[in-house]
Amino acid sequence: MCNANGDFARKLFAGYLNIFQPVMLIDKNLLLVLIALSVISTWKLRPLTYYLMIPTTGNDPTATIRKKDHIEMAFRSQVAQAQLDTRFFYEPVLAAHPREIAPFQFLGKTFRVPMWVSSMTGGTQMARTINNNLARACAEFGFGMGLGSCRLLLSSNEYFEDFNVRPIMGFDVPLFANLGIAQVEQLLMNNQWHLAEEMVSRLQADGLIIHINPTQEWLQPEGDRLETPPLQLIAEVLSITQIPIIVKEVGQGMGPESLRALFKLPLAAIDFAAAGGTNFALLELLRSDETRKNAYECLSTVGHSAAEMINFTNQIVAELGEQCLCRQVIISGGVNNFLDGYYLIESLHLPAIYGQASAFLRYAKESYELLQQYVSLQAKGYAYAQQYLKVRKN
Repeated sequence: MCNANGDFARKLFAGYLNIFQPVMLIDKNLLLVLIALSVISTWKLRPLTYYLMIPTTGNDPTATIRKKDHIEMAFRSQVAQAQLDTRFFYEPVLAAHPREIAPFQFLGKTFRVPMWVSSMTGGTQMARTINNNLARACAEFGFGMGLGSCRLLLSSNEYFEDFNVRPIMGFDVPLFANLGIAQVEQLLMNNQWHLAEEMVSRLQADGLIIHINPTQEWLQPEGDRLETPPLQLIAEVLSITQIPIIVKEVGQGMGPESLRALFKLPLAAIDFAAAGGTNFALLELLRSDETRKNAYECLSTVGHSAAEMINFTNQIVAELGEQCLCRQVIISGGVNNFLDGYYLIESLHLPAIYGQASAFLRYAKESYELLQQYVSLQAKGYAYAQQYLKVRKN
């Protein structure tokens, strides 16, 4: 074995010597460095004995290494029956590997992946970096984005560049501005709705998200208090504007009566913002004093999951028939990955995409390259799910 290992090493060195022979004429020390770096790069820092003991195989030089990995890792690759994801039927013989997701229309524009950047942030230097990275991803991969609350822009352009992402993402994918229901109420009461329309125009946005957050406002130390039911305010907005409107919650979802009332309105879409993801009620409690936190912490666990809201929606849509005027849904809240998104979209009886916030934020605040890799893997995973997984119907 030692002789065989020695022969293999000599052949390997001779191979590298032949590749870098021109360098030897210039500097022999440089030659040795290049050979060493190439060996380290090729062997990926595995122990030398690992490579000296295995010959190459045919036209697949990684075959032996791969098979050795399979043997070594087999005992660490056990999946118990209780761990199986029972949401799907796995159908491996019906399709080839996917190339890409078929483009589709949503919110009046073409999506290439069924994803949505759920509204997040603005007003800080980091927010500008995050929003710019997210906008680049939207443009590259073909999906839409909802801005964080644009309240600051109603009275000043100081933070405009934090939100000014249209030049980055282009006009092929949708961009929606965002205001809270408390700000909408104030604008309507003061006959200043034109300020919202002007803001949307400055941002070159396709429409406006109105986030409904009475629980967050109630728990926020500096929160606003609503004088008018949100449904009444939304109906008034729809009566005076041509801007497409999306309505969303902020992390606790909505019950069936609220959903029923909203689906009867001519909204561009409803964004679930269900419980299970970032919970702004809990977030505000974390900003509160200990006494207030202890008194109201129970409210942070009130809400509805995305799966529960899908069941509500399917029943409501069937019952409303032609009275269902809103026909598009953004499923968000507790959607952890492409598999969750695929399951929820396939379970809903309306056109839908899935939204994420913290999952995007985790990578967007670090670098575009990390975000780009994340989105690429999620898109490819979704394409795989479309080919091989069928949702089990209850």
